[in-house]
Amino acid sequence: MQPRDFSLYGAVDLGARQAAAQRRQQTAQSGGSAASGGAVLEVTEQTFNVDVVDRSRTTPVTIDLWAEWCGPCKQLSPVLEKLAAEADGQWILAKVDVDANPQLAAALQVQSIPMVVAVIGGQLVDGFLGAMPEAQVRQWLDQVLDVAEKLGLQVASRPADQAEDGDTADEADEADDADAQPATGDGAAARRTAGGYGDASTMPPAYAEARAAMERGDLDAAAKAFEDQLAASPSDPVAKTGLTQVNLIRRVSSYDQARVRRDAAEHPADPEAQIRVADIDMASGRIEDAFDRLLGVVRRTSGEDRDKARVHLVGLFEILPPRDPRVTKARSALSALLFCPARAQV
Repeated sequence: MQPRDFSLYGAVDLGARQAAAQRRQQTAQSGGSAASGGAVLEVTEQTFNVDVVDRSRTTPVTIDLWAEWCGPCKQLSPVLEKLAAEADGQWILAKVDVDANPQLAAALQVQSIPMVVAVIGGQLVDGFLGAMPEAQVRQWLDQVLDVAEKLGLQVASRPADQAEDGDTADEADEADDADAQPATGDGAAARRTAGGYGDASTMPPAYAEARAAMERGDLDAAAKAFEDQLAASPSDPVAKTGLTQVNLIRRVSSYDQARVRRDAAEHPADPEAQIRVADIDMASGRIEDAFDRLLGVVRRTSGEDRDKARVHLVGLFEILPPRDPRVTKARSALSALLFCPARAQV
């Protein structure tokens, strides 16, 4: 019986296998350290979920699948690394050595290299094979960023790692830890948002103003307080959530709920009718019902009607923490509906 090499890519000499093992060990020891100011990551089977899937919930991730022996890879990889550095955190480049990570390569259904794919919101989107010219790579990356924006991801204006190490990430963690569940009643949602700070003495003045306004039932004043905070600090995640919640309650307060539900039942193709019922469900805590209703509109319609439902759905995502499993599930479903090249969820 002839000896067989179990590499996915045919016969590879023992020296290449040993070198791949050494690269895998070095990457593990460095913890998958990033190059180019955090724009490029060496990813392994052990770090893939954190460095790729989790990151993709907020920032698009492009995966470069390569090997040391691959000539075209050596032409394409520098182009991708250059573009990742220029992007300044709008997207992250994850480099995967297929020889060092054969199980990951198999999971990604790699047939030949170089192979480039993207992960957006936990969803794998098809890319390209071979060493494409820089101009074509740029065009493909523009499409990736467009997909990310339509799914409601915030395309960063600075490197992702910088944000993770700074105050913004701390604020985001506080927002995730807060109970952001919407509820009925004029003041419940905003009181929960502001209440996430606990002691009023540690609360930013705008939040105290918003909470006081909600206590007296003044939705307009609460919205203005959050708007003023966002004018001073546009990336404030708690103010964003608070304003979104207040606006939801303002909309729902203006609805005749019985009539809204009757209109939606009589006009299933009317996106505005379905949006109003989704608002009522969201404010009542029936979050998955709200998401499913708008996903159904996206599935059944096209053009302006479809985009109207998509935009409203993405706006409702902002009411919950970005890592809420209901948001993750709905965002993945939206990605599958909008982008035919998308594969199954990673």
